[in-house]
Amino acid sequence: MYKQTLPIILASKSPRRQELMKSMNLDFKVVLKEVDESYPKDLLPAEIAIYIAEKKAAAFADDSHENIVITADTIVAYNNEILGKPEDVTHATEMLTKLSGTNHQVYTGVSIAYGDKMHSFYDVTEVFFNPLTAEQIDFYIANFNPFDKAGAYGIQDWIGLVAVDKIIGSYTNVMGLPTEKLYKALSGF
Repeated sequence: MYKQTLPIILASKSPRRQELMKSMNLDFKVVLKEVDESYPKDLLPAEIAIYIAEKKAAAFADDSHENIVITADTIVAYNNEILGKPEDVTHATEMLTKLSGTNHQVYTGVSIAYGDKMHSFYDVTEVFFNPLTAEQIDFYIANFNPFDKAGAYGIQDWIGLVAVDKIIGSYTNVMGLPTEKLYKALSGF
């Protein structure tokens, strides 16, 4: 069992990550810093997720001397195309239309930093969507917030409840934090 002995900083504004950390019974504070999330275009999806998580962790180098710093980045990959956060309604509609009736992968890269030590890992989950009508897509975009989510959807939202046929892998990974792997990593850190 993980026994927390050091303060933890969660460097994420994601309410889903915060909720998952609370559910894991971790005591943490949220600290935010602006980080450029660009990445080299030749990276594979898992490498992108880890690259950005590590960039975020590097921004907290001064904070990691007295705290464990946890950073994460989630991306959606569809046919080797990276689907980030949608820019507007049209972009969100395009993304959800692509995902409709198909499957895609959700990758989350996580970095845990303390002092000079950093441990990074990723998880991947295969998500299968039922076909969505234009009316369903419009309803989701109008009534939920797809703009702060990779791939323009949250599995814990309405669309996840009615459109996700099945997943292979971690549910919490699709929410933005693979809690099973995080717990194991913290226990060994």
